[in-house]
Order: sequence, then structure tokens, then C-alpha cells
Amino acid sequence: MLPVDPNDAVNERILAISEDKLEGFMPEPFQEISTRSGLEVETVMLRIAAMLRAGTIRRVRQTLLATNLAEGALVAWKISEDKIDAAFDFMFNRDPFSGHVVLRSTDTLTAGSDYKLWTTLKVPHGFSIERHCEILAAKVGAERFRIMPAKGIFTLGVGHTRRKTIEPGSRAEAPASMIEVRPVELNETEWKVLLAMKREFRPEEIRPMPWLGRAREAGVSLDEFYRVAQGLNARKIIGRFSTFLEHVKPVAGGVRVTRFNALFHWAVPPGREIESGGEVGRHYILTHCYWREAGPEFRNVNIMAVAHGTGKTRLLEHKAAIDRHLLATGIPVSYTNVFWGGRSEIKPSEISPAIYREWLGLMARRAA
Repeated sequence: MLPVDPNDAVNERILAISEDKLEGFMPEPFQEISTRSGLEVETVMLRIAAMLRAGTIRRVRQTLLATNLAEGALVAWKISEDKIDAAFDFMFNRDPFSGHVVLRSTDTLTAGSDYKLWTTLKVPHGFSIERHCEILAAKVGAERFRIMPAKGIFTLGVGHTRRKTIEPGSRAEAPASMIEVRPVELNETEWKVLLAMKREFRPEEIRPMPWLGRAREAGVSLDEFYRVAQGLNARKIIGRFSTFLEHVKPVAGGVRVTRFNALFHWAVPPGREIESGGEVGRHYILTHCYWREAGPEFRNVNIMAVAHGTGKTRLLEHKAAIDRHLLATGIPVSYTNVFWGGRSEIKPSEISPAIYREWLGLMARRAA
């Protein structure tokens, strides 16, 4: 039996690379993890497969910068307490376009604290995210919802293993650059390759030449698969090749990779969002950092970031360090808050237009 504890020394070396260090498309991602970790490739593949089977790793997949392929947003939902669990279940189990589904709370009653269900949502270009939310609201009995598209992305990468020892205030030498959200059109072959590429890997697929089976699935040669994938990569559609740890539920030996996830909010002056997001996003503790307009329900918050950790106090220390940095750089903050994650489930959001049409038909039939 191979060790599947994420704190095992060999597994830590693998995860420190495989969580969020493999940028873009790579023909041999497991060999790349081997090279960067200094471990034999056979060891890397056996350990990743074992952790995947045990549930320590919840998925292995090629991520996409799907904000360029589908209209995306963070959505906050106001739903009565007696309906909120059923709404959570519906969005996780019956809406393939909702990704993260999280119940959030604040330490005190404050702006937006009555919006307790938060989801990420992606709707393929050509369809309406507003209409999608209206359909969901009718299904789950939501009173209101607030759609918050990403105007810019400053940080996007998980890396729980390497973030465990980061000190509050640790940050990059330069501000984070903003990735603009721009719609991209794909042809039929590109869609076939992309949909085959993004599917999660099964344990038995973790082997040399991992894309060979995906090329067959897409109906193209391996060389053509590589050519299309590299083209998609050049167009900023491909994200990272990643192993995703189960960071909510206990894994092998009762270990929890994280215990708390915090959604940080800041309201900065209009016109300074790019500067502010760059200063916030340069902090290493953050897994996500976006420019989003939350509106008056949330006191006009426009910079949001997410951090994970095993201690609530420690996360607040990280937040305080970011606050001090903003003050030191002369960026005024009119309002700030923390929304803590409770019950949560995560799945990749579907982005296929064909699957979206099928879902719309299914919702219409059920409403009839």
C-alpha cells in the first residue's frame, strides 16, 4: 500500500508542484512533475493514482481559462433558511454550469450577510447568464440574486500544500498583472479537442502519453491533438494541469488539508481597481483574486480574493497584512469584510454550448 496522506514527505514534494505549478498545456505533465520534484516519473504516477483512488486528490485535470470560453460570474443568492439546503443540492447536482457551491456567513450582521449561498456560474457565449439565474431562482425559490462577473483576474491557482507555511504579508516583488476577460470563438475541431482535454483523469489514465486516449476520443491524431492544444494555449484558453486536493472533507488518516476558506472583500475607489487588484493579488496566500462589482447590497465592493487555511486566526492575520499593505501603498479602502465558507462542494463548470441547449430543454420539460 502506497502512502496517500498529503503530509507524507514524498507526496508533499509531488503536490507542491502538481497543484498549481504546471502552467499551460504539456504533452507529458507527469514527466514534468518528475523533473521539477526530483522524483522518478514512475513514483510520481503511482503516488498520484493512489491518492486519487483514496480521495486525497479529488480530481486530476487540465484546467481552462473558461472565462474566455463562457460568460462567467460569481453569484450570491438570497434564499430563506428553510429552502437553502435544497437549493444547495439542486445547484450542485442538477446544474452542470454551477461550479463552486458554498454556504457563507459573516462574523457580524453586515452588508450582504443575508446572501448565504454563493456559486460560480458559467454560461456558454450566446446564452444569457441573467436568464440562467432566473431559471435557477424559480427552481429553488430564491428571493434575489446578485451576478458579479469578473472584469479582471489577478490570481488563479490553488497550491494548498505550498501555502501551508506562508507567513502573513509574504508577497511577490511586483504587483500581479491583470488577465483581461475576452470572449474567444472556437471551431468544431477545437471544441472536440478542448472537451476531450478537460475531462478528469481516471487513475488508470495516469501514465506516459496521457493524451493519446484523449486524441482518439476527439477523433484526431496525437500530433493534431498537440497542435490544436498548443494553439489554444497560445490564445490564453488553457490554464494549468492540476491535481486538486480534497480540501474540505477529511482525507486519509482524518487529515484536513484546510479547515477554513475566506472570501475577502474590499471597496476601493472607482478607477483604481487594476492598481488595487495588483497589490492584493501579489500576496502568496491567495488562491483567487478578482475585480468584481458587488453593488450596493455589498457596499460597492470591487476587489475580492480567496484564501484557505487550517486556522481562522491565521487567515485573519493574512487579511490584516494585506490591509496594511493597501494602506502603505496609498490605496484607500472604504469598506472591507470576510465571508467564511461553510458547507461546500466543487465541480468543474460545463462550458459546452451543445450540453447547454440540452439542459435548457430539460428545464423547460420539467417546468411544463
